Amino acid sequence: MDHQIVTAAKELSIRVIRQAGQISKEKFDDFIELRAKDGFGDVVTEVDHIAEEIIVKQIQTVFPNHQIHSEEAGIIGLKSDWLWLIDPLDGTNNFAIGLAVFTTSITLMYLSEPVLGVVYEPMTDRLFVSTIGEGAFCNNRLLHIKAYSNIYKGNIGWIQGHKVQNDLRAVKLRQFIDIKVKRMMRLWAPTLQWCMLAKGDIDGIVLYNSEGDDLYSGILMVKEAGGIVIDFEGNEFTGMNEEPYLIACHPAHKQELLDMVREGLMS
Repeated sequence: MDHQIVTAAKELSIRVIRQAGQISKEKFDDFIELRAKDGFGDVVTEVDHIAEEIIVKQIQTVFPNHQIHSEEAGIIGLKSDWLWLIDPLDGTNNFAIGLAVFTTSITLMYLSEPVLGVVYEPMTDRLFVSTIGEGAFCNNRLLHIKAYSNIYKGNIGWIQGHKVQNDLRAVKLRQFIDIKVKRMMRLWAPTLQWCMLAKGDIDGIVLYNSEGDDLYSGILMVKEAGGIVIDFEGNEFTGMNEEPYLIACHPAHKQELLDMVREGLMS
């Protein structure tokens, strides 16, 4: 891996993500276009496309040989060892109903592993940056995932893919966790939940079959903040997976949260 590329990518990402985020902030409660994106209740606005264009064009200019996969535009460019994942507006459904809980996410992958994750929350001006081997930061403050005495008194984030809907297995697990812990959070802005875990604001995440352009920046953020990301079998999660089932938390809570998920799946 060329570290000069990662450094240049980091500088570019920080610049363009702020530009894209400013558009989202300016258009909040003032967008024009809203249309259904699929048959699962997801929506898209003109802000998604404007923000995406800002990011994609500048990446293409600086890194013309890199492949890009963006939430709205799909795959751009030829296959490469370097892959950019762009979610120009993570939390579009929140944005559309006037709920100020959304981010922009940029991830750089090298050989299917995240090496750079940048997430910007424009309404609070929080910039999260994680670089492989260099830690995770929020507005230049080093992040450390936190451990608590009892995970059952904690706040657990729930993330599920759009296609999961009311899958019976997912519903049962979701309800089980909801009853077992202090609070189960469903923000419908996955990257923000990952950043909250890295920052120590929540205690864990259970992700049920939710793969996309909003996933890998968050995974890197949590790992670089000292957290673990495992699958439902307890194995460390690496690479990319089209149907991931994941648990993320402080290493001290690994067994507790894994046992909770297993019990919930068997209930």
